Amino acid sequence: MANPEDLEIVSSPLAIVIDELHSKYKSLQAGVVANYIPELAKVNPDLFSICIVTVDGQVYEVGEYKQLFTIQSISKVFAYGLALEDHGRDYVLTKVGVEPTGEAFNAIILDEQSKRPYNPMVNAGAIATTSLIKGSGATERLNRMLDMFRRYVGHDVFVDISVFTSERSTGHRNRAMAHLMLNFGMIDKNIEEALDLYFQQCAVMVNCRDLAVMAATLANKGTNPITKEQAVDSHYIKDILSVMYTCGMYNFAGEWAYKIGVPAKSGVCGGIIAVVPHQMGIGVFSPPLDARGNSVRGVKVCEELSQRLCLHLFECSGR
Repeated sequence: MANPEDLEIVSSPLAIVIDELHSKYKSLQAGVVANYIPELAKVNPDLFSICIVTVDGQVYEVGEYKQLFTIQSISKVFAYGLALEDHGRDYVLTKVGVEPTGEAFNAIILDEQSKRPYNPMVNAGAIATTSLIKGSGATERLNRMLDMFRRYVGHDVFVDISVFTSERSTGHRNRAMAHLMLNFGMIDKNIEEALDLYFQQCAVMVNCRDLAVMAATLANKGTNPITKEQAVDSHYIKDILSVMYTCGMYNFAGEWAYKIGVPAKSGVCGGIIAVVPHQMGIGVFSPPLDARGNSVRGVKVCEELSQRLCLHLFECSGR
């Protein structure tokens, strides 16, 4: 089994493109680092990396692509896939909807009619999704989650305990969401166990290359293009990518779909993953965020990649 760390980096026109984009946007100073989680406020705002992994396993990367950071909300994509595998789409839909909200990622709102959280990409929906992960106890559920991430990235991962503790001690808004969902029967009474698993999944450590491999795995029908291991049942890829496309960038999702046009997910760590089905996965890491919680440099890079490489799903459809 190949280790992504041992891969030889490919030199090609695509490598030249990301080198140009890295040079172009490295000096961009807009945005601020997330500070509502104390540990995240310590990150260096100058860190910036871009990585692309194709479905046949070629790797293109530039910048601090080995720099570790916590995955944060990007984890929601993969937890949703695990919940679908554990319960099937019909049951998951009874607990979490698939409608975009137009609201911020941490809005304390539920659908007025169904009482479900709107989708699994906002915090309320992600907490409900994580509560569905099967296991006989907290340890087994965490181990299943970590093994799921291992299949996507191709190597073992770990939880940053300082970030987990920081999120756990300051996550009162997420606790409010959990109690609201408990009131309407969307999650069970083991609130603290579900929240701990949610905070732990957000504190999993990855680097920019890992993000690109994970995105490429989704682009490759759930098979890791480096290790060839099946990370998620291909039956659920359309569910995952559909929700990423409509909800993955929060209240920027519509503009993202209009301008960039590929399924994507951001996190307050400063990471963004973008999936070009059957072609490639893109990972960008740059901590400064815009007002909607998306990486400023990351959005710029993805927008220009889409334009220059003709990646929009509704453009160059004959490719």
